[in-house]
Amino acid sequence: MSVRTSSPVEGRVDADDVAAGGGTPSPAAGRVVATSPGARRRPRDLRKTIEIAVLVGPALLIFLAFVIFPVIMAGYYGFFRWKGFGPPTDFVGLQNYVTIFQDPTFHEAVTHNAIIVVMSLVLQGPAALLLALLLNRPMRGQSVIRVLIFAPYVIAEVVVGTGWSLMLQSEGALNGLLEKIGLGAFTQDWLADPGIAMWTLLGIITWKYIGFAVILFLAGLQGIPQELTEAAQIDGASYWQIQRRITLPLLGPTLRIWAFLSIIGALQLFDLVYIIWGQYVASTAGTSTMATYMVANGRNAGNYGYGNAVAVVLFLISLVVALVYQRFVLRRDTAGALTERTDR
Repeated sequence: MSVRTSSPVEGRVDADDVAAGGGTPSPAAGRVVATSPGARRRPRDLRKTIEIAVLVGPALLIFLAFVIFPVIMAGYYGFFRWKGFGPPTDFVGLQNYVTIFQDPTFHEAVTHNAIIVVMSLVLQGPAALLLALLLNRPMRGQSVIRVLIFAPYVIAEVVVGTGWSLMLQSEGALNGLLEKIGLGAFTQDWLADPGIAMWTLLGIITWKYIGFAVILFLAGLQGIPQELTEAAQIDGASYWQIQRRITLPLLGPTLRIWAFLSIIGALQLFDLVYIIWGQYVASTAGTSTMATYMVANGRNAGNYGYGNAVAVVLFLISLVVALVYQRFVLRRDTAGALTERTDR
């Protein structure tokens, strides 16, 4: 038999040792083997810490070098009137930030970004969802259609911007096509007319990025159990009732993630606007964004300190939107993905 001591350190005492002591275990005679949970867990925790450091360390260093450090330096240069070369010496304090928030051109850029955010969700979301539902059903040529829808997303923005800018000029291919088919009355100045330019931009953005939303929604649809839809069909539910009662609720996390990525991308939109409209036409055409404002009034104006201040404002706006969205929209999704650690 074995006898357990009442000491916090658990031990094992042999029966021969107990007999030798007249039935009472002697600490000196017994062989005690330490089995403290803390002693067992300490090497394991150290090994896990080393593994995490090795795996996460390189990515963390890259993130600090190319994200956090530039943000800190942008905040530092934003307090100076700086030409971009040599150490900054003309300290202006918060004057750059005051100028930003008092500039009507910046207010227009923020408004344009807000319009792009809302309309991107309104135009791309329903269209991508309908296409995903259509492509999720067995049909001939399904793979080819998926490739064609996704292809614009992988084309470089420079190519997309250059191609659309050529086709949408006053004497471009689109107006020429309308005249050829007898719809010359619908020809427009698609790029320079302030009443149309924003819709032109939204159309290009929808064409460019809807493929990403479709592929993302298709991936979410693949994760919905087929047994649920089959059971609903047996109960007499129609196709649209199944989509509304089963598909959309289960696709909710995917929809919310896509909306988050779309919002952040719309806030930071730069390349398509800059390539199609240029630094000056974008403002007069009503398609300028905070990013194009930053480049036009920072680098191109030779005032890099002011440009860095605009970059900080853009970063803070994106950060606040991301935190608010995560707090109120993604809270349920992130809460379901986290588990509490229990040490036993």
